[in-house]
Amino acid sequence: MALKLFTRKPSEVQATLQRAAAPSPAGKGQDYRPAEKARRTEDPLERALQRGRFGIILTRADRWSGHPGFNAARAAATEAIDERFGIVPEGYASIPRTITDEPGCPEQDYETEPFLLTRHAVTNAEFQMFVDDGGYQELELWPQDIWPHLIGFKDLSDQPGPRFWRDGRHDRRLADHPVVGVCYYEADAYARWAGFRLPTEPEWQMAATWRVRSSAHVRRRYPWGDALDLRHCNIWHSGRGGTIPVRAYASGAAPNGVLQLIGNVWEWTASDFIVQGEQGQTIVGDMLMKGIRGGAYDTYFAWQATGTFRSGLACLARSHDVGFRCAMDLPSE
Repeated sequence: MALKLFTRKPSEVQATLQRAAAPSPAGKGQDYRPAEKARRTEDPLERALQRGRFGIILTRADRWSGHPGFNAARAAATEAIDERFGIVPEGYASIPRTITDEPGCPEQDYETEPFLLTRHAVTNAEFQMFVDDGGYQELELWPQDIWPHLIGFKDLSDQPGPRFWRDGRHDRRLADHPVVGVCYYEADAYARWAGFRLPTEPEWQMAATWRVRSSAHVRRRYPWGDALDLRHCNIWHSGRGGTIPVRAYASGAAPNGVLQLIGNVWEWTASDFIVQGEQGQTIVGDMLMKGIRGGAYDTYFAWQATGTFRSGLACLARSHDVGFRCAMDLPSE
């Protein structure tokens, strides 16, 4: 991939290097306007509702047994989930197993059950609620073998939080932008805290390609269709140069209204990133990797920003262009 950089004209190479070196909007140095702290309520149920822990309210009713406001809180949480999640129907996903991802390469087929997926990536403002609620100190949200690493999950001012924040606060101008600078474990901890989970790779791909179980048996290359359209996504050639609000590019939504599955930020999935070499041997890295999907605002090669392209990232990496969204199982009743 790097060799292709030097086959372009000098002016193109210079522009590429300049943009690659540009700081992420999430870390603009001295020009930082911290978000104000939200009012804290002492009532635990009211606080859970205020901070967006809707899944916890619905799935852990035992926590609020006897609380006089539980029925109202449950109704509000249900309404919030209806508004913020889209239903992904049952379907299929064929996941490439090789590094090259060329036509005809080995694939593994999966069937996916119906589930809920948030309509947009988790924002800075939403992740702020997790930080303010002491999520980094709540050990039950983190695998025990990760506890020694928690001390390293700090922001630019050495406070617990995403990598590019300061003093434990996000820049309020980026409140509705996707949170970045969080590793897989931070994304997973947030999802657990809120009562949700991260989608698997097959689930993510099903949502992005809409390969539903039907007689048509057709999948899309993009959520909006089969052709790349820069009016529908935020990648390098869109010219934005940074993240944008998570509700932008409504025209690029999947049929169920889920936004920005392509571009803006890569998204963590719950699946281990396992690939094979040309001879069929499994590629093993020094660190555990998880699948990331969808491309980002700085994805230069458009073929990497599709519903089927897959890549991986070390679980502890806290990149400037990787965020996440949450999933939830459908109620059993």
